[in-house]
Amino acid sequence: MQIFTSWPSWAHAEGPLSRALPAPTVASLRDAFVFARRMHGLQQRPTGRPYVEHLLEALEVAVSGAGLSEREVLVAIVLHDVLEDTPCTEGEIARRFGPEVAALVRWVSKPVGGSKADYLAALLKAPPRAVLVKLSDRVSNVQELHRMTWRFQRRYYLETVAHIMPLAGAHPWFAEWFTEWRLRWQRVERWPGS
Repeated sequence: MQIFTSWPSWAHAEGPLSRALPAPTVASLRDAFVFARRMHGLQQRPTGRPYVEHLLEALEVAVSGAGLSEREVLVAIVLHDVLEDTPCTEGEIARRFGPEVAALVRWVSKPVGGSKADYLAALLKAPPRAVLVKLSDRVSNVQELHRMTWRFQRRYYLETVAHIMPLAGAHPWFAEWFTEWRLRWQRVERWPGS
């Protein structure tokens, strides 16, 4: 199972991105990363690592793993958590990065006050490009699930199998990656409930 942790900073990402993508797309990604870094500020992942590392991991998944190259999808991947986790608005994203990017980010953001179950169920109706954003995000989140508490591991594993893996079926690379990931984590299904 391929792990995507080679781009912990923009300096690590820029070279591979420049070899894989047109210069205007890389410039858009650089702008999105600078914006996301400013919006997320000092936020950290549950592991204590800077939050922006997750954004670059998701981007690495999309480009190096799935071979995605569409500018709007890749920019949305970098920005996928700014609506949910920062004061940023959809209008601000649309003004800076275009309405298509803003719509993709909205699709993968849990509405304020909404339930996680409703949000996950709504993803079944998401447009295919938004699904690619969500799948890239989730690969980043689950690839090192072993760093989390066993209760979190079980909950997140079961949620991924029930709600995210069905979305991967239409995308061969993601379907294969998640199938291999599930085989490695299947023991979680036998753990007692939390």
